[in-house]
Amino acid sequence: MEFTKMHGLGNDFVVVPHLKDVPKKVNQLAIDICDRHFGVGADGLVFILPSDSADVRMRIFNADGSEAEQCGNAIRCVAKYVYDHDIVKKEQLRIETLAGIQFVKLHIESNEDIVSKVEVDMGEPILSGELIPTTFEDDLIVDKTLEIDGVKFKFTGVSMGNPHAVIFVDDAINFDVEKWGPKIETHPLFPKKTNVEFVTVKSDTELDMRVWERGVGQTLACGTGACATGVASVLTGNTSRDVTVHLKGGDLRIVWNEKDNKVYMTGEAKEVFTGKWLGV
Repeated sequence: MEFTKMHGLGNDFVVVPHLKDVPKKVNQLAIDICDRHFGVGADGLVFILPSDSADVRMRIFNADGSEAEQCGNAIRCVAKYVYDHDIVKKEQLRIETLAGIQFVKLHIESNEDIVSKVEVDMGEPILSGELIPTTFEDDLIVDKTLEIDGVKFKFTGVSMGNPHAVIFVDDAINFDVEKWGPKIETHPLFPKKTNVEFVTVKSDTELDMRVWERGVGQTLACGTGACATGVASVLTGNTSRDVTVHLKGGDLRIVWNEKDNKVYMTGEAKEVFTGKWLGV
């Protein structure tokens, strides 16, 4: 099975194109190939597949074998790959995911005809407690209390096709993500578990963010997490609707458009190397 290793701000993926569908035992395959000692090493395994309703279809499996509904960094990698490798030579793409069809605009380096940045229409945020989902039934989940080991956190719930709990802290950069991330991910308040973002407000237009990804662990970046963070920072009155989110792997621009209620994410994607997995 041929693959290309790619990353979006350090959130890295094994990208597999040219298959008609995912292989058998794909969940175990994701565990094996994402292993950083015995496999290729990645946060996720991504398949670029044919679609009946869009230009291509993306399926993504986390490092623990679970399938994710959506991934903002992975979709930028997919968009760059299909353009740069002449699979779909269009500057605006429609990519099918489990969370629906995503609309993507490519920024092209005209002198080299390759993608430099990708802007993704991430759709409207889901804010209802039942739909995120959480055990709260409110229409908005803002500054709700969550308690673990006697410690209380305030979180704002947002779904970008996958669930997020955004928690504002004094110092996100030095926050103990490894300690609290897994405990919050599996808290009973979240029936399908949750991604967790720890965020510090730097200004009206800038946020520091660290992330614990559901089914993966701490990663260098999370596109849907940055989108959820942008939305949560508006809902809590912390920032404007146009923010730069600083992650370990780099920056993402997040715009929650007031006119159409959609969230737009812009950032880079990179190819690293190609190879062949001998297990399939």
